[in-house]
Amino acid sequence: MGIEPIGLVTLAVGLICLLRGSGPTVIAFSVFPVLGGAAAVLIGSTGIQPGHLFLGFLILSTLWLHGDAATVTDRALRSQPFIWLALLVVYGILAGYFAPRLLEGTMDIIPLGTSASGGSEGKIPLMPVSGNFTQAVYLIADLVTFGLILSIASTHQGFRHVTFGVLAFGAANAFFGIADLVSAGTPLADLFSYIRNAAYTFHADEMVAGMRRVIGSWPEASAFAGASMAVVGFCGTLWICGRHSAISGLLFVLSSLLIVRSTSSGGIAGLPICFAILYLTSLFRCGGSTGTRASLSVVLAFPIAALMLGFLLALNRDLYQEVYRFVDITILSKPASLSALERGTWNASGLANFWQSYGFGVGLGTVRTSSFAVALLANVGVLGTIFFLAFLMTAVILPRGTSRTYEADVGLAARNGCLCLIVGALISGSTVDLGLIFFIMAGLRAANPAGSGLPTISPDRAG
Repeated sequence: MGIEPIGLVTLAVGLICLLRGSGPTVIAFSVFPVLGGAAAVLIGSTGIQPGHLFLGFLILSTLWLHGDAATVTDRALRSQPFIWLALLVVYGILAGYFAPRLLEGTMDIIPLGTSASGGSEGKIPLMPVSGNFTQAVYLIADLVTFGLILSIASTHQGFRHVTFGVLAFGAANAFFGIADLVSAGTPLADLFSYIRNAAYTFHADEMVAGMRRVIGSWPEASAFAGASMAVVGFCGTLWICGRHSAISGLLFVLSSLLIVRSTSSGGIAGLPICFAILYLTSLFRCGGSTGTRASLSVVLAFPIAALMLGFLLALNRDLYQEVYRFVDITILSKPASLSALERGTWNASGLANFWQSYGFGVGLGTVRTSSFAVALLANVGVLGTIFFLAFLMTAVILPRGTSRTYEADVGLAARNGCLCLIVGALISGSTVDLGLIFFIMAGLRAANPAGSGLPTISPDRAG
């Protein structure tokens, strides 16, 4: 067991935040999940990420130093989404322990985590694997995160702190993306070794369409694009609603460009879906006395811009060829690539395991897939999938609060951030765990601060 330099930084920031109060602790906790390729503490081949290490400081701050454990527990247990998520976690842990043992040797799997050497296509007979433990730990951390953020954001001040924290996450993600973009051949590239120290395979020097892929602080381009899609959904919605317009608009544009520049097939394919979500949001947010200029501009300008882009591509053959070549390399020809064929094998094997287990799944963290939907079915089966969908519906989808207030607009942004993250996960997600930032945004969305609305400057009006 050893503490890495980034772990020492995490501990130092945690201690400083505890002394400064709950606000800095919440904001810092929201930022640390951006270090998705870092290990703060190494225990053999297993690493504890900075975000999960900092969760301990958030627990100390919320339950002891700057909060009340009884209040936090009461708010969590009164929350329907928390109960659904708790059921998923409990079922996942039980399934992860019993299913690989009860069904041991009855089918072949492509394992998640370390295991015995696989045979053809990396398959091994079903057995307990290290992923059963690590994924259980991650889901418990997700549950704790959701419960704490839900409680913190139930106050006006806490709601703002979490909002600023998610914005800070977006800023940090964009910073690392830009730094990675310009770091090749410079001393800056050596600094990334301190935050790319986890026991993952890093794809930092891969080339696509003649460009080096951008991975930021994540192990691969798809993970970076997935986090950036969450930022696109969250910050794009805030800009549409006229909330924190300067920073949210800038982060929306930067994150969108970085997704394209990452050359991630999942990110490029999912980005138009994210834009469609934002356009629908603009349709419902414009008009009336509380409509915003940004939402009206999007509704009117987007179709015109799409037409102009179509005409430009039709009239400029060279530009059309360049755009088509890029899309062909990143999306159209991707299904024939070796990586896509491998990922297709993961999904086919996962679906086969789902049917072979009679719909119960083979246990949390047992098999590797390349789609979040397949990961749910293969690992936790029909029942676990129902628990997650119930959580998603009650925490993220269902409307709450008075519309077009500050908290309603931020909640809408959190909802769209969650949905955009899920879009990326459905395309290339390999596990049931969606990451801490998803559950931070879900907790923000599910929270309902007391009172009719937060005191804040009115959004930019449409007139």
